[in-house]
Amino acid sequence: MTLRITLLGTGPSQGVPAVGGADGSGNWGQCDPAEPRNRRRRTSALIEAEDGTRLLIDAGPDLRMQLLDNRIAGFDAVLLTHAHADHIAGIDELRGVNRSTGRILPVFASETTLREVRERFGYAFRPATQGFFRPALEGQAVAAGETVRIGPMAVELLDQDHVVMRTLGLRIGGFAYTTDVLRFPPETFERLRGLDTWVVGCMTTGTNPVHANLDEVLDWVAELRPRRTILTHQGDTMDFGKVSVRLPAGVEMGVDGLVLEAPA
Repeated sequence: MTLRITLLGTGPSQGVPAVGGADGSGNWGQCDPAEPRNRRRRTSALIEAEDGTRLLIDAGPDLRMQLLDNRIAGFDAVLLTHAHADHIAGIDELRGVNRSTGRILPVFASETTLREVRERFGYAFRPATQGFFRPALEGQAVAAGETVRIGPMAVELLDQDHVVMRTLGLRIGGFAYTTDVLRFPPETFERLRGLDTWVVGCMTTGTNPVHANLDEVLDWVAELRPRRTILTHQGDTMDFGKVSVRLPAGVEMGVDGLVLEAPA
């Protein structure tokens, strides 16, 4: 089976550019505003199996336009990697998916993440209303080390250290998606061997206390040797032109809207 993965957003918690700038046009940091591939929405992805089953990874504040721009009207389930706002603040937009599909959406997340999401979006977990005037979600607690079946996809959940909390990565066959991570526990690192395609968080060319930087990610790639690696969750030091020329063969910067294929 071949997976089709759409990177809906490849940016950090504030996006690129962040709100601000002397003239209000945004704070671009070290990114060139003239390069359209530097414009990044908050990190999210859609994974689609050959039978049409779709899994959304994270629901950040840019979700509405991410779905509209990529012509996505519905999906079958949501996986939340953790409860930081850039990964859950678009949950209210899921009511549009409820309306489009006519179904309650299952949301897979850790116990900790579900608890935080229910505290902020409790109304979304109440019994569904006619017309879905609010989101209708069904929380399903999962844990790293488990494998969740979503249609034909066997989604293996991976433990990640984000310093301030644990986050979930995932592996489906030869594909893995691991964002918001500073380091991997040994057992997770071993599960990242033998990959065809790896989407991995890479926040900065400098240092960050809770996210891996470019040098750290390239060290992982050198050891794990996936066929193809795509960087995501890229901050404003990750200028497309300047960083791309530093990358070895098989490693590339993610771009919003990029579509990948990988074996499941």
